[in-house]
Amino acid sequence: MDQNQIAALKKAIEGSQERKFKESVELAINLKDIDLKIPKNRIEEEVQLPNGRGKDILIAVFGSGELAVKAKGVADTVITPEQIDDIADEKRQARKLANKHSYFIAEAPLMPTIGKKLGIFLGPRGKMPKPVPPGMDPTAMITSLRKTVKIRTKENKTFHTMVGTKDMSIEELTQNIDVVLTRIRSKLERGDMNIASIYVKTTMGPAVRLM
Repeated sequence: MDQNQIAALKKAIEGSQERKFKESVELAINLKDIDLKIPKNRIEEEVQLPNGRGKDILIAVFGSGELAVKAKGVADTVITPEQIDDIADEKRQARKLANKHSYFIAEAPLMPTIGKKLGIFLGPRGKMPKPVPPGMDPTAMITSLRKTVKIRTKENKTFHTMVGTKDMSIEELTQNIDVVLTRIRSKLERGDMNIASIYVKTTMGPAVRLM
């Protein structure tokens, strides 16, 4: 394991106060020499963390029939086709749904309706559903998504991504960080040469330079 990374993680975790909630451990990454106004230069990736996120997230499924039945007890929310119009008509409810859930899955035939009715709420948040065939068992996909984090740069050269929680071991966090940074480097034209700096911090703790 990278000793500098271990030292930075320990310093960030030890330097954060005890909170009444489970703090995340995050990376703050600053890019350089890259024009993010050009869409092809932006990073929009989903990375499955080898040791998981360290905390639960909510996942919703748009589905009917067999898919809806299979999703119950696995997904946190199941939305039937008949409920889509009702949600779209209540903007506050639609925003709450979009903010509350980290990921969405939908029967492929429902995607055009979801895009038309709820795309305005899901699209800007990067939460348009992942389409699946009707009747598919979504269990494996949901299990995978619960360990997944999103990396989005948009037009901002500074961006954040979660790599775990404060109560995870240094080894687990280091492994998660390595996977995230490997993916980011692979998406940058010049790899490390496009990275100005990387900091690690807990949700409310001080930032410690990693690179």
